[in-house]
Amino acid sequence: MSEPKAGLFVRAWRVLRAPHARFSLIVLLGAGMLAGILFWGGLHTALEWTNTLEFCTGCHEMRDTVYQEYKTTVHYANRTGVRAICSDCHVPREWGPKMLRKARASLELWGKLTGSIDTPQKFEAKRMALATHEWNRMKASDSHECRNCHSFDSMSGQVQKKTVFDKHMAARTDGKTCIDCHKGIAHQLPKEYRDPNEE
Repeated sequence: MSEPKAGLFVRAWRVLRAPHARFSLIVLLGAGMLAGILFWGGLHTALEWTNTLEFCTGCHEMRDTVYQEYKTTVHYANRTGVRAICSDCHVPREWGPKMLRKARASLELWGKLTGSIDTPQKFEAKRMALATHEWNRMKASDSHECRNCHSFDSMSGQVQKKTVFDKHMAARTDGKTCIDCHKGIAHQLPKEYRDPNEE
């Protein structure tokens, strides 16, 4: 019974070693695997580079507007020394959702190329539309990026701030998500924005 298995292995090995045009199949497979590893590593490196603060603030549209606002918030400087950067709030960590977000974000380059937000005045004119789009995206994901860092379990451990935990639990019960109550946490609110909770 071991004869046929050995024969099958020998035949498979001969096929792999046999020349195929100029190179053996084993050389072609090895080269393909190496090329795949290099491609995947390059893609991963490029994606991680596009998640850096330096990349996000590389254009003056971001550097001169929302980045300056963000630098005055608790997400930039706080007593614990933990800094959230652009990608922490705007890019999912999981691979599939990250790829979708990166694809959609590439469409945002259109604003850069066409100059639709290339001055502070143009940016302010579109701020409400841009913010609404981002708020809707966060609402649709149940503020997933917020909860990558903030957890209800951690809040419940703060006995002195029990009312904060109670507020969050009540909001959760009402079907609200982080962005429903925390608009403007990292950037200025648009002039046109009206808080529905105050009406």
